[in-house]
Amino acid sequence: MKPITLVSGPFSHSNRSVNQTMRLVLLALLPATAFNLWLFGLPSIVLFLSTVGACLGFEAAFLALTGKNIRKGILDGSAAITGWLLAMSLPPWAPWWIGVLGAFIAIVIAKQAYGGIGKNLFNPAMVARVALLVSFPVIMTAWVNPHPLFSARSTSVIESVQAIRYGVPDAMASATPLGHVKTELSRNVPVTQSVLDTPSWSDMFLGNRSGSMGETSALLILLGGLFLIWRKVITWHIPVALMSGLCVLAELFHLIDPARYSSGTFHLLSGATFLGAFFIATDYVTSPLSEPGKLIYGLGCGLLTWVIRTFAGYPEGMAFAVLLMNALTPIIDQYTRPRVFGRLRNGEPLPLPQQGGN
Repeated sequence: MKPITLVSGPFSHSNRSVNQTMRLVLLALLPATAFNLWLFGLPSIVLFLSTVGACLGFEAAFLALTGKNIRKGILDGSAAITGWLLAMSLPPWAPWWIGVLGAFIAIVIAKQAYGGIGKNLFNPAMVARVALLVSFPVIMTAWVNPHPLFSARSTSVIESVQAIRYGVPDAMASATPLGHVKTELSRNVPVTQSVLDTPSWSDMFLGNRSGSMGETSALLILLGGLFLIWRKVITWHIPVALMSGLCVLAELFHLIDPARYSSGTFHLLSGATFLGAFFIATDYVTSPLSEPGKLIYGLGCGLLTWVIRTFAGYPEGMAFAVLLMNALTPIIDQYTRPRVFGRLRNGEPLPLPQQGGN
């Protein structure tokens, strides 16, 4: 009788559906998003709605062209998440058409061209952000200081309309903490001095500074990320590994030469560190499956983020780092995947015990 080879199927079981998971992610993003829409006023609201709406529209159009179920494709929440994260990575006063163009790149090119949800190699929102940054560097690096709704600093109707159509007026342009330090460093101003001109640690943590909607309030993003870990939507491995790699490397070089390299605390509170750690790098489709793989992946994202922020031409490196590690995810999975039940580490089936008796 031919022996039976025991091999388990590649199945993962969960009591939570895809759209339930997506709703929890949106719920976790909601406080930080609401705060930032209030913080930057009407232009940011228009940009946010344009980006998310365009992602849903392009998703529906592509599904219709390919004969797929439009209702199911829209209600799974993946297009909304993509548009939401893309909007949070853009300058809050970028013109509305930047959001629409980014939505096309994210949904049609980075997601549906690969086959749709679950099949894309790269994070769609980050593909769109990098494509826009390379194509429109002036618009994508034009930041504005907070202009809270219903406050003395709130923008007028004319200023809002101008920002919605053309972006940040030159007279109102500002710089993020990362951008300010990099610019001052190019002028041979020591980091220890240029950091004094940036917002305080408390302002950076609470969100009273310039930046994208995913950069300002580290506190609300952190609370959203902890909520996802509590609800077991994500695990701690990627966020902790990413922030550890970024902070430890930054602190090490800061100790060696504090006049040239920013501290680990500055890097943690600047840029999209918390958004990237909890909401972008943890994307199910583009990150490794095993716990050792997640630690390697997160550590790589953190180290690359510091390298790009420090030595490359752009102040922020999170999107580039995530995309580079997305490309390595299949390799990481190959070498860190757990042994399949019924097989040896090399993939060979387990030897069956010899039959005894007469």
